Amino acid sequence: MTAVPTHCPYCALQCATSLLPADRPGAVEVRPRGEGGLCRKGWTAAEVLTVPDRLTTPLVRDASGELVPVTWDYALDFVANRIQSLQAAHGSDAIAVFGGGGLTNEKAYALGKFARVALRTANVDYNGRFCMSSAAAATNRAFGIDRGLPFPLADLDGADAVLLVGSNIADTMPPAVSHLPSEGGLLVVDPRRSATAALPGALHLQATPGTDLALVLALTHVVLQEGLADTSYLAERVDDPDALYRSTAAWWPERAERVTGVPALTIRRAARVLAAAAPVHGGAGAFILTGRGAEQHSKGTDTVTACINLALALGLPGRLGSGYGCITGQGNGQGGREHGQKADQLPGYRSIADPAARAHIAAVWGVDPADLPGPGKSAVELINSLGTTDGPRALLVHGSNLLVSAPNLASVRERLAALDLLVVADVVPSETALLADVVFPVTQWAEEDGTMTSLEGRVLRRRAAVTPPGEVRSDLHVFAGLASRLGCTASFPTDPAAVFEELRLASAGGKADYSGITWSRLDNEELFWPVPAVDHPGTPRLFADRFGTPDGRAHVVPVDHRPVADDLNGAAPMYLVTGRLLQHYQSGAQTRRVPELAEAEPEVFAEIHPRVAAQLGISDGRPVELRTARGAMVLAARVTTDVRPDTVFVPFHYGGACAVNELTNDVLDPVSRMPEFKACAVSLRAAALPVTGVSA
Repeated sequence: MTAVPTHCPYCALQCATSLLPADRPGAVEVRPRGEGGLCRKGWTAAEVLTVPDRLTTPLVRDASGELVPVTWDYALDFVANRIQSLQAAHGSDAIAVFGGGGLTNEKAYALGKFARVALRTANVDYNGRFCMSSAAAATNRAFGIDRGLPFPLADLDGADAVLLVGSNIADTMPPAVSHLPSEGGLLVVDPRRSATAALPGALHLQATPGTDLALVLALTHVVLQEGLADTSYLAERVDDPDALYRSTAAWWPERAERVTGVPALTIRRAARVLAAAAPVHGGAGAFILTGRGAEQHSKGTDTVTACINLALALGLPGRLGSGYGCITGQGNGQGGREHGQKADQLPGYRSIADPAARAHIAAVWGVDPADLPGPGKSAVELINSLGTTDGPRALLVHGSNLLVSAPNLASVRERLAALDLLVVADVVPSETALLADVVFPVTQWAEEDGTMTSLEGRVLRRRAAVTPPGEVRSDLHVFAGLASRLGCTASFPTDPAAVFEELRLASAGGKADYSGITWSRLDNEELFWPVPAVDHPGTPRLFADRFGTPDGRAHVVPVDHRPVADDLNGAAPMYLVTGRLLQHYQSGAQTRRVPELAEAEPEVFAEIHPRVAAQLGISDGRPVELRTARGAMVLAARVTTDVRPDTVFVPFHYGGACAVNELTNDVLDPVSRMPEFKACAVSLRAAALPVTGVSA
């Protein structure tokens, strides 16, 4: 084996790596490629390829309740027969499919096609609904296009100011920190003094959890009322500039201070730093970027919309060296939502309710448009319907660990237990896989070819470097094997190159147009979608001349602040906030199996302020009970001034009784259908030893 060029399997930064031969079967060594670096997770990514409990053979639960090894034919026959029986009794929508933002573009495309053509079910969604949906909804209604960053990440290098709202990239994607400004140009909105907020020269706006929207409205108020707006830009490129003034007029900084806890002087200072960096005032550029901390709320779409409105007031979107963007989380969070995993979308980022879109995709798939199902339920609504009278009776899960990543886990367990059939395709026995009736062992990053799409909308090649162990096969084989057994005559290729060629045709003419991209071009060129022809250079920067709306202008959507759905009360006087750690990724199913990472952060903990610790009579490392309206857990206290006195922070990477999503709220944003992971009311009290997570 010679060095194989590919990309890191973790976050949407998708750092370039080379895989080199190692001294044991199935193993590789990871090295950074080019001038980029790697975070701790990236350096140790190869460890997951050879973990001792790697899934290597199909498993089916026997009469005694044990998962036992079986052949691929037996497992596929078993699942296909159960699907046919359930659909005969309950209809096509009796089967649901749940995907993931870590799947390659080819797998994501095939999953959506399989659900709608082979199963003919409307019930398909994916875990990106937990991640990107609020930003996607906001950018679609403002700009007409959703691409996480509508510009290359390197554009940040020359900016005078960057406002980060709810993103801790120093922990979640450390190599990206090199693109951030210093010397007072970095503004960080976060209820914690995160690693990003603690960067040298950063201005930390430590807002009360759930109040980012009020804070951004106040920043916009200052820009408009102090005459700092780009009025020429607003007149030329925005549909209703007056709506900006009307929607922010009442949010003077002193009012926002009472709501957010951020001093009015700090709000004014931050607004002026942003304005000074804007091109209209001769600055080198300014960016406003949002992350999950701002988006995972029942008002997440409105919070992102407020950030977009602030960017419009300053004349940033579409300007070289400035703009608004969303920091995508999952490795293929961008591409994963473009090709049909979402309940309301078809490949190319088309609406499934659009007759023209349905006709185009049906022609590529060789089916009648009338046979394609309509929009389905969003992720939480889909989960909540499982096993109910009119809901799905079976669920197929690919690339997601619901028993850690979904909110209100007691309800999730109840719904999964009510199913007649749970099928999970995974690489390790995740918490969800261990509950399944059938487990398919599938390939992971270094064992497969395909493409991924970075947070910038750049399409990247993933290359196989090692042979999968045991009887491991790709998810593409699962879709093809089940489709043929279900009597589906549509083609389901197992070669990812063939799937990509079909994806190109399906995406042609859509917002996310990949039709001009070929794997050979990706070997030599940096291609950002849309790429509508093979001689097209790609589109690194969107909106230079017009936005993707029908009139070409950015659309202002007036928004206003409202409290979190599960707000503080006498019985629960503090906010619970969840988030990520440097050492772990998503549900932790991969990183908790890497010894170096697991040893660095082996157990879940609760960050609490020293004042709260003193009131409770506990010290660092002692047990504390957290209780919300949905459950309780006991975990070790980590006493730190990095959190506000009214805030408790718990990382969400841990499973079983240590999964903090036992406590989080599954109330939804009315637009994006994003659950409110990021803030809910919690009570604390000292607990008895030993320190173990306990659900209640």
